[in-house]
Amino acid sequence: MTRVKTASVHIVRQYGTSGGMEKYVHSLTLALVRQGQPVTVLCEHAQPLDSVAEGITVIELGQPIFRPRWLAQWVFSRRVARHVATTDYSKAIIHSHERTSVHQVTTFHGPPFAMRRRRLLDFLSPRIHMWTYLEKRELLADQVQQILPNSALIASYLKDLYPAAEKKIAAPAHPAVDANLTNLKTDSRGLTIGFMGREWHRKGLDIACQIVETTRQRLPDVKFIVAGCDKEQIGPMFKHWPADSYQLSGWQDSTEPFLSQIDLLLHPARAEPFGMVIAEANAAGIPVLISDKCGIAPLIGPQQGEVYSMNGDNPDIAAWADASAALLQSRQKVTPLNLSWDNLASQHLELYQKLLSP
Repeated sequence: MTRVKTASVHIVRQYGTSGGMEKYVHSLTLALVRQGQPVTVLCEHAQPLDSVAEGITVIELGQPIFRPRWLAQWVFSRRVARHVATTDYSKAIIHSHERTSVHQVTTFHGPPFAMRRRRLLDFLSPRIHMWTYLEKRELLADQVQQILPNSALIASYLKDLYPAAEKKIAAPAHPAVDANLTNLKTDSRGLTIGFMGREWHRKGLDIACQIVETTRQRLPDVKFIVAGCDKEQIGPMFKHWPADSYQLSGWQDSTEPFLSQIDLLLHPARAEPFGMVIAEANAAGIPVLISDKCGIAPLIGPQQGEVYSMNGDNPDIAAWADASAALLQSRQKVTPLNLSWDNLASQHLELYQKLLSP
């Protein structure tokens, strides 16, 4: 195949590092530029960054609308369409990370909206009509050539819900981790279990509490550190815990301080599209104990930790506790998954080459 010089246009509402998807796009674009590809970013707003890398052009398309989210997505997609209609991107791949209408490639970062439980009066909701329309358009529009799920779990959801899109669905484009995590210095005490996640119910904090309490029956000195959650919201869950048995750290701007304090990451999620904190813990050399509902689960083997079933929403707490105690006591060396942004960028460049080749 003739090698074609490629360029890419990435679409994301907020360009920066404030959230999981935003960090994914930001890190991917930096890696693409490192490999010699010019990148344009179309966004509503770029967060203040120390510097924008040479080779990245950031175009802000207007003040964001934050609520309601379905209206914000629709307004943003119209702004993107108007910009693309008046700009020559014929020699670039347009790659969306949002619900837009002009892309050849889209990355799907979370569970499809079509998975939601249907209710009797759904037909009266403009929100539901708009999200359904935007999602179908993102996946099924004629110009869409490739869909990149961020995990095998998301790929399976998309194939089940949108069989017409199955041929467009490519191998997962897994999120990567920052290289500096491999050099993280630990300040842990040997028996510390950690949990991190803002959406704590979906990520299974209530289940994690049961697992840790049961683990403490075997290992009384186990400490539980919870980060990323609203401390006032989750505080009542710990009112009967000994004061020295847990720590509520609240929101964290970085995962590094949290990871440096723990010996095991516990993530019994009810639903998790991928699980960035799991990948980051692995890169830092920390074993993980996670549910089979995490998108990263197929990548986790005995060298990284353990994957246990959620058994619907009724996990075997004793089995999870046994596993957590065993992982804490074994102190085995963790094998990294080597999820690097440069490897992800290479995967994208290969795809762009394929799509732009004559």
